Amino acid sequence: MGEQVIRGRLMCPHERERAWTLIEDGALVIDAQGRIERVVDLGEAGVDDAAAQGYRALPETCPGAVWMPGFVDTHIHFPQTMILGSASGELLPWLERSVFPEEGKFADVAYAEGVARTFCEAMAEQGTTCASIFSSSHPGATEILFRELERRGMRGDVGLTLMNRGAPAGLLRDTAEAMAASETLVTTWHNADGGRLRFRVTPRFALSCTAELMAAAGALAERHGLPIQTHISENPHEITATLEVFPEATDYLNVYERFGLVGERSLFAHGVWLKPREWDALAHAQCSVAHCPDSNFFLGSGPMPLKEARARDLKLGLGTDIGAGRSFSLRRCCSRAYDASRLTDSTTDAAELLWDATRGGAVALGRGDQIGLLTPGLDADLVAIVPPVTTPELPLATLCEHLVFREDHHGVVETRVRGKVVWTSPPLR
Repeated sequence: MGEQVIRGRLMCPHERERAWTLIEDGALVIDAQGRIERVVDLGEAGVDDAAAQGYRALPETCPGAVWMPGFVDTHIHFPQTMILGSASGELLPWLERSVFPEEGKFADVAYAEGVARTFCEAMAEQGTTCASIFSSSHPGATEILFRELERRGMRGDVGLTLMNRGAPAGLLRDTAEAMAASETLVTTWHNADGGRLRFRVTPRFALSCTAELMAAAGALAERHGLPIQTHISENPHEITATLEVFPEATDYLNVYERFGLVGERSLFAHGVWLKPREWDALAHAQCSVAHCPDSNFFLGSGPMPLKEARARDLKLGLGTDIGAGRSFSLRRCCSRAYDASRLTDSTTDAAELLWDATRGGAVALGRGDQIGLLTPGLDADLVAIVPPVTTPELPLATLCEHLVFREDHHGVVETRVRGKVVWTSPPLR
């Protein structure tokens, strides 16, 4: 792949501030390795070098579209793809009735391959270029997902789900077996293709793991410097049950602290019912939080108080949490996050939430030096969206609101990772 130039409207997130700059007529130059080489505002006075003149002669790459960094899904379950929308109760009954029977099917290689294709296509269609993914507890299915991501050129962190209790026998892996499989996956896939693919240590949640397995997970992460993902404080009954099986712990987060699973590489999903001590400890340890508002609503878990994360400047991204989440679209997830904020006295807006779904997610996954900005040196992971209203003079805040709150409008026309097209909308008939 040689040098490419994308011409069009560019939505550029700020590096640290939850804000955007809109370039109405820009050129995004991508080098042969798929990295951003130059960003040029063609409407800026004084930009008159020979290269800029050449860029002005180019047509729009996707007419009417706005280009922005690709969406980063910080929490999603590959083996729940086919039960999306299965309403069978709150968290723990839902796991028993809907999730565990479905995840058992991933022992079948052919089934896992088919779902992997569906799963990756669904993410790319919504403009998701990177995700932190729970696989099933089957090493074979996890290998299959890695291969499908590799085939498509998509970016992601994938974890073999660790669980040795609290589920049907076919889903359980004892500590030795799980660690041996994890070591193999680490050797094959962690940091593959310059870090595009990574292995993430993934205890399902404390209830599904014995102390032995939790300790082994912490040791695995420390030994290889691996990122970690798990669930925390999603549901009151879950919290009660967790503290019953780990009576020595002072609170839910303390369970993970005791096994070396809390640190700057740790990502915790949900956090609906965290206590002030736990919020403070997450911030002190420089952990990340995956905010999953749609699944929190669907399972009746409650709205996460976004203001607690904001007040502590926690690294935070958004997660669709398929399949308790009902859509692969992180734009819809932004809309649900806005609804949740209204219920928790947490001030935010569409622009901030779009930042969380792109740049914020990249930082939360420890990929802020790779993706999430339209800045020279970073990889060109991009999405092009034709907004429902294409008036050039549309204020940036209104454009963000249209992208987030006009839920019937899809608009994604192209998704790229490292400049390579991984999804494009089919032509109109």
